[in-house]
Amino acid sequence: MAKSLIKKRTKIVATISDKNCEPDFLRSLFEAGMDVVRINSAHLDPDGVKKIVTNVRSVSDKIALLLDTKGPEIRTTICDEPIIFLKGQKVKVSGNVNEKTSSEAINVNFSDIAAYVPEGAFILIDDGELEIRVMKREGDVLIGRIENDGTLGSRKTVNIPQIRINLPSVSDRDMNFIDLAVRLDIEFIAHSFVRNKQDVIAVQQLLDRHSSKIKIIAKIENQQGVDNLEEIMEHSYGIMVARGDLAIEVPFERIPGIQRTIISKCIEQRKPVIVATQMLHTMIVNPRPTRAEVSDVANAVYSQTDAVMLSGETAAGKYPVEAVKTMTRIASEVEKDKDQYVEMPAGSLSGPVSAYLAKVAVKTSVRIKAKAILADTVNGTAIRNMAAFRGFHPIIAQCYTYRTMRELALSYGVIPVYMEKKMSADEFLRVSLRELLKKHNLSDNDIVVVLAGNFSRGTGFSFIEVGTVEYLKERVSISETDLMA
Repeated sequence: MAKSLIKKRTKIVATISDKNCEPDFLRSLFEAGMDVVRINSAHLDPDGVKKIVTNVRSVSDKIALLLDTKGPEIRTTICDEPIIFLKGQKVKVSGNVNEKTSSEAINVNFSDIAAYVPEGAFILIDDGELEIRVMKREGDVLIGRIENDGTLGSRKTVNIPQIRINLPSVSDRDMNFIDLAVRLDIEFIAHSFVRNKQDVIAVQQLLDRHSSKIKIIAKIENQQGVDNLEEIMEHSYGIMVARGDLAIEVPFERIPGIQRTIISKCIEQRKPVIVATQMLHTMIVNPRPTRAEVSDVANAVYSQTDAVMLSGETAAGKYPVEAVKTMTRIASEVEKDKDQYVEMPAGSLSGPVSAYLAKVAVKTSVRIKAKAILADTVNGTAIRNMAAFRGFHPIIAQCYTYRTMRELALSYGVIPVYMEKKMSADEFLRVSLRELLKKHNLSDNDIVVVLAGNFSRGTGFSFIEVGTVEYLKERVSISETDLMA
């Protein structure tokens, strides 16, 4: 049965745990609006990652996979069960990597922590859920006081605001997971706590050793990352605004402004951008979001981010499918309010001719109220260029590789579809238009913008045509019998 072209233009990234990743569950999330599956290596072993990847691939070849590395971060060690801490309680903090965390001693995965943290500093755990003030240091152990009642689980993030700690960009654990990502042919690696371009280059060098096509998403979650955003963007495929740790490292009142700035710069530079952390946090335990959460998601969509992300809501929450449906509904409602075309230079991402035609196609589609842009692509570059203009109507990207199709699952307003490479404009138009009409509800009077050319030498767009569905069907001889086949 044919369906409407698009439910939403903003993409949804959903974090999945190996504890709940059965194909039926993943299929329900995909049908609800999930575009990308995030795998957080901080909470998984290699077998867990393999299980998720296998199940995702069995559900759909259109779902992209994003693997989070730990990056230069500090986390607590495991504990036998969640530990309740009370305000005023004394606790030791030390770098005994192989020791479990207990109510008497919180151990972390950085052995030299005591050497870097001075008396009077604050240690914030699990996005600030637990706050510790350092009272003194005794050898390689910090003695702290709990500043608020809280509960601590295993492997929670540790932030020490205003204190710079010289951690290696890529840990041995990260290297092992990056190697695994290469073997599993995952689309994206999201590298945590990126501070400068060297952190990105370190990951890229590991990928280059394997001639891997995996793309790097740099997670901005500290002041150094914000300060060095321009150079980080230059070496990254995309950016994630990781607001959990960022709001701990940076005064929280600055986060909305930083988020908007990063989104704007990413759009300008044609870089996919993801807004993440606690977007529908209460839906971990409640079936409905708060009004503040709805506004938070809506503001990210109004800012024209490529994607919004769910973490605990889908990884461990009681209402994962409802959370994805909620995000889809919010995005759809916000997006229908107005045309959101962004006027800016054509850019040079895919060559001057291709870039200019991409801009013309989007601008034309907005002005004449075309139903869709139909385009072909080899590596997705020209499609990302088009997506940056944030046109109102979807871009049906006919991708000549499955990898490109899944990479474009992260790009705003793009419906990626796989097709075998064609040899001419007419052949491309005949096959792609026929499939479009079979799958989606379009009338003969609807206008479609066609942009193609990668069938020639793979150099980007060189052909553009605008017409009604009726005209285009007649031009390439598509009959009603063809559509019934």
